[in-house]
Amino acid sequence: MKVYTGKGDAGQTSLVGGARVSKASSRVCAYGDIDELISFLGLLRAKVPAHNEVLRRVQCELMNLSAWIASEGHIERLKAPDPLWVEVLECQIDAWTAELPPLKAFVIPGVPAPSSLCHVCRTVCRRAERAVVALEDSRPEIGLACRYLNRLSDMLFTLARLICIQSGKDEDFWI
Repeated sequence: MKVYTGKGDAGQTSLVGGARVSKASSRVCAYGDIDELISFLGLLRAKVPAHNEVLRRVQCELMNLSAWIASEGHIERLKAPDPLWVEVLECQIDAWTAELPPLKAFVIPGVPAPSSLCHVCRTVCRRAERAVVALEDSRPEIGLACRYLNRLSDMLFTLARLICIQSGKDEDFWI
């Protein structure tokens, strides 16, 4: 199978289900932002192998979410966002937060590099969340997708702090 088909050369792509849309459509932009996040999370996994399992699970959830976003309606084989995904993120945030000192001010990303990479992932996640909100998708699960991305950005922020603290570096605060 060839990687290229030439079908997208004129600026159109196919959604799951076959509909052709502009590559600049809000739906394509939303799942593209999620794809970018998945890629940055792969880089983060390579930098912080101690958190590989958590980050890989998130990548798989995002792959499911991306495929679901890439459809405009109900397609049986696609999984809609699951409320359990949010609960798992919240449990992880709570566990990591218990290991952290209280937050004093806004954090300025810096050293160590893996902590800053978490912040890059967090900001890409926020962009993906905005893109999903902009879809104005009428499916009831779209709210859960936004909630998941919102919580994921919180988890990535918490992981950035944890990595910084565990590395022995002082957090850099904007005061």
